[in-house]
Amino acid sequence: MTDTQTGGKDHTMGPANAPVTLVEYGDYQCPYCAEARAVLEELVERSDGKVRLVFRHYPLDSVHPLARQAAEAAEAAGAQGYFWPMHNLLYENQDHLEDDDLRSYAVRLDLDLARFDEDLAEHRHAGRVQENRLAGERDGVRGTPGVFLDGASYGGALEIEALLRAVEEAEGGTGGKSRTGRFVA
Repeated sequence: MTDTQTGGKDHTMGPANAPVTLVEYGDYQCPYCAEARAVLEELVERSDGKVRLVFRHYPLDSVHPLARQAAEAAEAAGAQGYFWPMHNLLYENQDHLEDDDLRSYAVRLDLDLARFDEDLAEHRHAGRVQENRLAGERDGVRGTPGVFLDGASYGGALEIEALLRAVEEAEGGTGGKSRTGRFVA
């Protein structure tokens, strides 16, 4: 898994020059996002370089009170080059997202704990999480996972075959260019 950021903003998986960009707005306490995670990763793997996945935070604070702090933990890990490993641990352990749990994941990933603890205590990455959330609101996200395929809201099934077909259609229908340019860096 590649942990890259586009323009210093987005965590991406897959080739930067992929002809199709899929953006997911997710919440670490959302069970539907946890289910989608494996499917979206498989999509990137099976698409033969055609898909770049972008993940953005969209914590649903009113129903998932631990999601925002988990997003900050993912960003703190990302600051040390471990966004995707932390991302996966958070989704695999959705019922364990308290502060002590987040710290235990940082230990598992062998992060600089002093830096991680300080990042969380001082909410150093809160602005980034909020920027993602506001971008999702502007883009019309109504719930999680909010998925966009080349700038258009994707309302199809979040299952591998449907997504592979949608990628083929997007690639063929737009020549690999975003229709809106909104999500492509």
